[in-house]
Amino acid sequence: MYQTITTTNEASILTITINRESKLNALNMETLREIKEAVIAANKDNTVSGIILTGAGAKAFAAGADISEFVNFNSKQANKMSADGHETMNTIERSGKPVIAAVNGFALGGGCELAMSCHLRVASENAKFGQPEVNLGVPPGYGGTQRLIQLIGKAKATELLLTADAIGANEAMEYGLVNDVVPAEDLLPRCAEILNKIAGKSPMAVAAVIRCINAHFAEGEDGFKTEIEEFGKAFETTDFKEGTDAFLNKRKANFAR
Repeated sequence: MYQTITTTNEASILTITINRESKLNALNMETLREIKEAVIAANKDNTVSGIILTGAGAKAFAAGADISEFVNFNSKQANKMSADGHETMNTIERSGKPVIAAVNGFALGGGCELAMSCHLRVASENAKFGQPEVNLGVPPGYGGTQRLIQLIGKAKATELLLTADAIGANEAMEYGLVNDVVPAEDLLPRCAEILNKIAGKSPMAVAAVIRCINAHFAEGEDGFKTEIEEFGKAFETTDFKEGTDAFLNKRKANFAR
């Protein structure tokens, strides 16, 4: 079905793996399109409760965009490439099911942007993050100038974007770019552990929380208003009835998917 990624569904967790190890999982346009399609499909699949996004091999999550693909582009082609990349990142960010980036090695340029579009990020101890685009004579094109600021603040983000410096996993955690750092062999199990914990919560409420968080950063949206609306809508759901009944009767909630 896919040419540049693989997908596996195990115990309700869909793992999307960028399968271009010989290219350090560099992101070409086909890869971005297939990732977008896989995330959309996962959101329609009742057997999936959460998504892990990772790269094949131990060296790279995704070492950037595939430069050979766009080196001769004109501005019109470049604009479309950027817009298509943004569409993939936005699809991940707006996924109603949680997406965790399992960052195994290099997450540079487009790879860092891909990781930042996920709801959570867990890094192996050898992970490296950076936005080196200014070395190529361009700014980041897949949301890096916006999401890096959102995640770590303007001052440090500006420094990293302008110097093209890369940072290691522990430094990334210190700045708030990643949620956890683990040995490489524990990377996927740790991601699964987090998703399994979330899977025990109301899927409707989880999706609503994601929409509220995204509204905080969306231009023209009032995150507080979104929260009020989502809170009210929740009272009409079966999840609310199940969750409150379970609480009042001191039992574990059993949310349907």
